[in-house]
Amino acid sequence: MILPNMNRRHYFRHLAAAAIAGPGSMLVHSMHANASALKKGQKRCILLWMSGGPSHLDTWDLKPGTSNGGPFQPIETSAPGVMVGPYMPTIARQMKHIAVLRSLNSREGSHERGTYLMHTGNLPVPTIEHPGFGSILSYEIGSKMGDFALPTCVAINGGGFGPGFLGMSHAPFVIGTPGGPIENLNLPGSLKGGGSPLEQRVAQLRLMQRDAMWRGVEGRFQKSQDQSALDHATVYNKTRSLMNSPLTKVFKLDDEPAKLKEAYGDNNFGKGCMLARRLVEQGVPFVEVQLGGWDTHARNFDALQNNLHPALDKGMGTLIEDLASRGLLEDTLVVWMGEFGRTPRINQDAGRDHWGRSWSIAMAGGGIKGGQAVGSTDKEGVDITDKPLKVMDIVATMSKAMGLNLDTQYTTPNGRPTKLVDGGGAPIKELF
Repeated sequence: MILPNMNRRHYFRHLAAAAIAGPGSMLVHSMHANASALKKGQKRCILLWMSGGPSHLDTWDLKPGTSNGGPFQPIETSAPGVMVGPYMPTIARQMKHIAVLRSLNSREGSHERGTYLMHTGNLPVPTIEHPGFGSILSYEIGSKMGDFALPTCVAINGGGFGPGFLGMSHAPFVIGTPGGPIENLNLPGSLKGGGSPLEQRVAQLRLMQRDAMWRGVEGRFQKSQDQSALDHATVYNKTRSLMNSPLTKVFKLDDEPAKLKEAYGDNNFGKGCMLARRLVEQGVPFVEVQLGGWDTHARNFDALQNNLHPALDKGMGTLIEDLASRGLLEDTLVVWMGEFGRTPRINQDAGRDHWGRSWSIAMAGGGIKGGQAVGSTDKEGVDITDKPLKVMDIVATMSKAMGLNLDTQYTTPNGRPTKLVDGGGAPIKELF
């Protein structure tokens, strides 16, 4: 039986119940102490998820002067011979760190199936619910981090992918508005110094009573020894620790310099990229930041020029520069991808449609050799002409960069074996 997922509302009930459960002595710790304890070489991953299917031909693999090229003219970058779209000057300056993979064939043009495939490396099947790569990192890396207070798998601006058979304790912690209040992650007003002493005491007693109630419920669940009940307890203890930790400050962006905020961009993607940097700086193994709006069946070039590329450029370009300047890029893998690419042919609505046959993704950091393009497509962008890649090659490459054992095999709750890297996938040798 596949482990049942705990829904978001249920998860946040734990947050509310845990608000005052832990001892105040936890507050003596600081974010700086946590960051200094971060082991050199501990790997982290930031996935920049382009929801809707990004137009790779107008971003990473332009074909100017051809029938499929469109109006964009590529610009030079800091990587000799590697050119990108004209509205990405910040990324162009960081191309020395970035490797573009221009020859991926995922063979999938469905949003749902493509999202599943690119997050897990597998197509959906009725008999098994695969975990997303973030949940795998939570399991493989986060589980070994002891009493680490922060979530070990985070999804910003929605998105994220479920933990599958790994269980709810490795589900993504979803942040809807980066830099804004996180649902149920604040103490009641009476415990923030507001209200009379009597009101504060009443609020305190109510929270203590609620916590005692939840402890009783959790105790009965744990006695069943059911895995879902154990996951329940893990989530409870994690949220209890987080609610009482000064590390909650990491979710706020108020203390960031105004100039750096401007560089990232005053939008949810830019703020999400800044928050991702803050989280990996504290040791969070996996953060996904979503930028939606890429399903450009119509007015593709307008959308890219006026909205998508400027937001992407400032967010991704500044993120890579920021990570590099802080000495974090070498151990932080940054991956840019969506559920598929878009057709070389431009349709009658000046748009591009779904395309999984030959498209591009990008990687930086994490030991990846940047400043290069791997693989190629023909002059019209239709067929792969060099270094064909499959999705499991991407999974193998990310797994190697993150220090995972490529021979890892899991057993699902119903006894089915499943491999981390399957189907003949292999790391892309040009990147190492």
